[in-house]
Order: sequence, then structure tokens, then C-alpha cells
Amino acid sequence: MAELKNRQWLLAARPQGLIKESDFRWNEAITPALKDGEMLVRNLAFSFDPTQRGWMSMDTYMPAIKLGETMKAGALGQVVESKKPGFAKGDLVQGLFGWEDYTITSGGGIMGFQKLPAGTDPLLALSLLGTTGLTAYVGTIDVGQVKAGDTFVVSGAAGATGSVAGMIAKIKGCRVIGIAGGPEKCQWLTKDAGFDAAIDYKNEKVGQELSRHCPKGIDVYFDNVGGEILDNCLARLADRARVVLCGAISQYNEAQGVAAHPPKNYFNLIFHGARMEGFLVFHFAQHFPQAIADMSKWYAEGKLKNRIDLANGLENAPKTIIRLFTGANIGKQLLKLGDPA
Repeated sequence: MAELKNRQWLLAARPQGLIKESDFRWNEAITPALKDGEMLVRNLAFSFDPTQRGWMSMDTYMPAIKLGETMKAGALGQVVESKKPGFAKGDLVQGLFGWEDYTITSGGGIMGFQKLPAGTDPLLALSLLGTTGLTAYVGTIDVGQVKAGDTFVVSGAAGATGSVAGMIAKIKGCRVIGIAGGPEKCQWLTKDAGFDAAIDYKNEKVGQELSRHCPKGIDVYFDNVGGEILDNCLARLADRARVVLCGAISQYNEAQGVAAHPPKNYFNLIFHGARMEGFLVFHFAQHFPQAIADMSKWYAEGKLKNRIDLANGLENAPKTIIRLFTGANIGKQLLKLGDPA
């Protein structure tokens, strides 16, 4: 195959505070020849997730991206050329790829790698049926162990994971309260996503509103933000409550990270015989087939909404990731590069 020009975004600096466009560097390279066991993938769409902030800064559940390396994202692409058994030109594949037009990969990795059925909607595969949807499912059902009648509170509720977690809890018979920033997001939660109530943390007193909406306490709190909101929820737990630790986006840009605002009300876990548990979605990989089957069914029935915040063009990748940390997005933040051939 003829050489292909490959536009890329490289990691230029470890972010200090909020991610900046200058933390990335534009580069143009030529794709090298494939080795046995590799394939060349044309990237079609990228997922943008808060966890990428960690990848840029430190070793987490995977090694930090090295300076000068291509920035990474969960992505969906189409095979252009393959020297890997079981994969052929035209196959749709999903995995952890670079911010670039073309990625050479042998598959595998902590985020997994899979071939998708022909005709798969790339945007649906990266949103509701992708990592964030799966995270919402296992966090709500397996970790949170929701049951009918529970009062379920979720922060970051208008984001990709929080919104789906709340909708799943509603399907399971819970009373659902979302915490989000701004009237537009809160209105979307109650009018479209079916939440029972929404609290605008930018314009309302969160603790006061939680007391009003949860007079008997919180049975399940799905935490995506950490900080003061986590403390407000810990202060209002019901007996035998479950606190699901999914993320702490309010603190990712702090110089001290999550240590900047340690929880003060954790004694309530003792007083109420409650449980607080963190998780990574990859710990529940054996549940993915059931999760995808359930969410596909609920989506087809109209019980799950798939709100996508879509940007376009590789050149806009740095601007797109910054949207996550300024609260600009509603639903799943994606960036589209092209369509399947």
C-alpha cells in the first residue's frame, strides 16, 4: 500500500490545572509499513472522557502517555490493511487508538479490542454501548445494587455516565435525583431523561436541596465529581446506603488532585452501616454481554436516551477535550473524523 500522510496530536506537556490547547502539539508523519500481526486502522470517531486527564498526568490503571507520544482515546475505526489473522479490510474495530487519522495496532490493551458487526453505528458504539454506558450499567447494577424504591442520587448527571446511570436506576424502579450545572442541563434531566428531580449546583444550595428531595436519606449515591458534593451526600445517607465511586472530575485539575478536598463526613458510613466502593469498568468485563443486551433493548424501547455532544474534525480534538472540564458538554462528548467506507 502507498504511504499515507498521518495527521496527529502529540502530548507536549503535562497539564497544570485545566487542560490547555498548548498541552498538545500538531504533527504530520507518514504511516510505516505493517508488520505481521498488525493492521492499519482509519479512525472514524473518538470518545472524550474525564479519565484522559489522568492518562496525561500520571500512571493510573495504565501507564501515563509519554511526552511526544500520540494522545490516546477510546475510538472506533475501519481497517484499511491487515496482516492480523481474523481481521480484514473494511472491518469496523474498537479500541484505544491515537488522536490521529490512522493508527497501526496489533489489538489488545487494557481497554480491550473488538471487531464490531457490519453496519454498527460508530457513535452509538462509543456512547451508550461503549465504555461510558457500560460504566453506568455496572456501577448502578453491580456496585450500587439498586432496587425498586431506592432513592438514587447521581452527580455529573448530565454527563455521559451520570445520565445513563440515572436512567438505568429509573428503569429499575428508583426515585432519581440528578446534580448538574445550569438550568439547561437540569431541564434536560427532568424533561427528557426522566429524572424525578434535578439540582443545579451552580445556582442552588446542594445540601439544602438534597434534604428536600431525599427526606428519608440517600440509598444509592453514584459519585462522578468528588469534593463538596460527595460530602453533602455522605451527610445524608440512609441506613445500608451504597456510595459508588466512579470519578472525581471536580478535583482532576487541582494541584493536589483528589487530596485537595478529602471527605469529611465519612463517619456516616459507620453510623448507617453503609458501604463506599470504587470500581473500574474493566473489573466487570464478564458482565458486558448482558449489559449490552439490556441497554440495546431499553434503547429500542425508548427507555434509554442517547444524548451525544458531537464535534467534528481532528483539528478540534484539543478544544473538544477541554469542554469536559468546563462543563460545556451535555451527554456523551464525541469527535467525528469520517464515515465508514
